[in-house]
Amino acid sequence: MTTEVRLKITEIFHSLQGEAQYVGMPTVFVRLTGCPLRCHYCDTAYAFHGGEWWTLGEILERVAEFGARDVCVTGGEPLAQRACVQLLHELCERGYRVSLETSGALIVAGIDARVSRVVDVKTPGSGEEPRNLYPQLQTLNPLDQIKFVITSRSDYEWSRALLAEQALDQRCGVLFSPSFGQVEPRELAEWILADRLPVRFQLQLHKLLWGDERGR
Repeated sequence: MTTEVRLKITEIFHSLQGEAQYVGMPTVFVRLTGCPLRCHYCDTAYAFHGGEWWTLGEILERVAEFGARDVCVTGGEPLAQRACVQLLHELCERGYRVSLETSGALIVAGIDARVSRVVDVKTPGSGEEPRNLYPQLQTLNPLDQIKFVITSRSDYEWSRALLAEQALDQRCGVLFSPSFGQVEPRELAEWILADRLPVRFQLQLHKLLWGDERGR
């Protein structure tokens, strides 16, 4: 007798993708519950605890109801649940364009090659920088992206140095995002332009549209 795969879910909702390469696209978000990190700038702390158990079949059925092409699996930290890898594979099998939002602190190997992995490298300002798994950054590919959330000028300089040291832009897309309420967007944009960095500046579109409203 086999037990059906289950995952703990905080919410499943339909919105516009606010970040990364598919920004602006109607997307179904599957937010898994739980995270082993405690970043100072976290804006989804409500996903640390609680949630409800859903079977894999129930999740796939709910996602299909929205009729969207794009699905983003996020958290929390989705890879903290082992069954997340199977969820990603099943979404790809059903023809969705799938992205995964994950930290740089968990292993990203073994994920379906069709998934776009958006890896949030933890800056010193996050309070979780020592947990980054730096060697795996060299395993990423052009379908993937690396994100730096910048909380200060020193965070920016640290990120700029890592970008150059590992030539990250030659492996995949690199995103620099101002931490909401900590760095002025225009200021970060001017730093990037002054240094002629090969990165994409991004704002969180969903926050511009809906603020911190949950399920957006």
